[in-house]
Parts: sequence; structure tokens; C-alpha cells
Amino acid sequence: MQLEDLNVVLKVAEFRSITAAAECLNMLTATASAAVKRVEKSLGAELFIRTTRQLRLSAAGERYIPNCQQAIQMLDLARQNVKEDLDIVDGELRISVPSDLGRNIILPWFDEFMQTYSGVSVKLHISDSKIDFYRDPVDIALRYGSPDDSGLYGFKICNVPRILCAAQSYLDQFGEPTHPNDLINHNGLLYQLRDMVNDVWEFTHQDYEGVISIKMKSDRISNDAEIVRRWCVAGKGIATKSSLDLSTDLLANNIVPILTGFKPKPTELWLICPSRQSITPAVRLLREHLKLKCANLLKQLIDKSILNNNQIL
Repeated sequence: MQLEDLNVVLKVAEFRSITAAAECLNMLTATASAAVKRVEKSLGAELFIRTTRQLRLSAAGERYIPNCQQAIQMLDLARQNVKEDLDIVDGELRISVPSDLGRNIILPWFDEFMQTYSGVSVKLHISDSKIDFYRDPVDIALRYGSPDDSGLYGFKICNVPRILCAAQSYLDQFGEPTHPNDLINHNGLLYQLRDMVNDVWEFTHQDYEGVISIKMKSDRISNDAEIVRRWCVAGKGIATKSSLDLSTDLLANNIVPILTGFKPKPTELWLICPSRQSITPAVRLLREHLKLKCANLLKQLIDKSILNNNQIL
């Protein structure tokens, strides 16, 4: 009985679909179906009851699948322990990263990591959506905001201040706001995640109690964070985004911070794993690599007085 076939069986049990399992494992449906049949032949029992409308576990499958899951987890853990003892860093990292951060900041960081650890390969998934480890073909995810699922394992990479900014060309044409209330007369460049449009911007100020909330008007909305940044650089309006996303353009003076005394709501960058078994030596080293690279980038923004130390502590 092949270990790869057992992994296919577990995915079929998870998705209750051979087609969905095959898509997740990047294989043909026929290949996945053949793997299930080989395992069933080896056991001398059918693990699934198949109908034209659904697939469900048989009585034998209900007994076998939990034991199979435990066995696979034990094998994975033993493999990781051996690699850690021998200082072996290898394997494929299937990681999901945010669109703007992934394309324009993280990409060269992965190249550096893979040059250092030549046994590591990367399969990159670009998405701003909340990750579903049971449906999406990824093992780890880099996301803004701390994980809200207690069943996940998360490693905080850094605090990430948000910055309100615009191109100088836009400010020359429409004027620079001096208070958040002035923003109602400006064009906001808005980001949409699923059905939620981020059109209410919140600010705090050391001399004000509470939060200042502004409902923005806009002629441009996108579900791709990179597009929002590009619009901002092109002088199409005002944006509020992660300082990491904006770092290259801020350091190159393509855009300038505005209302610097008023702070948009900050966020955090987290590396998220679905289980303890997914925290391999390569994942741990990647975590430290990302921490170092983010810290260096944020320091550049501090050195240019775009951020201050208190914002990243």
C-alpha cells in the first residue's frame, strides 16, 4: 500500500468528493480514483459508498479513516524529527500571500530564501481572501490580521502601521487635507474584500479621545490591493494601506504621507499554519526570514521619518 494513495484517500474523505480531492492534490480525477481503488483492494473492503449524487464513508471507512489519519500524522512527525536532528531543510512550501505584498515585496524575499536553502521549493498562491486550508491548495498562509480560528497555529511577524497617502500630483490639483473631516471632499481609493467595501476610514490622535470615522466617497473600488496602490501612485485619489505595501513608493517619493498626526487603524502580519504538523523546519526558518526582512523594511521607513518607533513596537 502506497503512502501517496493513503493521502488521496484522506483527501477524498475530507472533501467527500474524488474530483475535489484531485483538484486539491493537483492530479487527474482518474488518478485519484485509481488510488482509492488500490487502497480498497489492499484492505479487501470499500471505504466509500458512491451514488450518482454523493459519496460518503462506509462503515469500514468510518473505522479506518481516523486510524489512517493518526498514522499519517505520526509518520509526518517522525520525518520532521529526523530532519531537525540532521538539520535538513527541504520540501515544498505551498504558501498563500496577499496580492500587493506578495507580488511587489515578498517575491524577492522568497528568492533569497531559496538561494540559502536550495532543497526548498515554493508554490505561491496570491490571494487577499481569508484562507480555507481545507479547500485551498496551500499549507501555510501569510495574512494581515491575527487568526480568528483557535484551531490554527499563528506566528506574528510584525506590527504593521497603516498610512494615509496620495501622489503629490493629486494634492497639487485638489489640495491637501488638514483634518480627517476634510476627506469627505476627496476621492477615496477603496479596497473590497468579498462583499465588504472598506469605505469607512478610522483615525486616532493623541489629542483626541475616541476614534474619528469618515465615510469616503469614491469613483474607484477594487478587490485587488495592488490596483488600489497603483491608482494612488497615478494620482487618482487618496488611499490608506499597509506601510509594507506602500514602502517602495514611499521611499521613492512616488507618494507622500498625509495627515501624519492622525493614525489609521494599524494591523499585524501573521504566518498561519493549519496544524502543528505543518510547522516544518523550513516553515520555522521562513518565519525568521520574514521577520528580519520586515524589520529591515520598517526601519527604512523610520529612518526616513515616515514612521516612528512607537508605531511598530
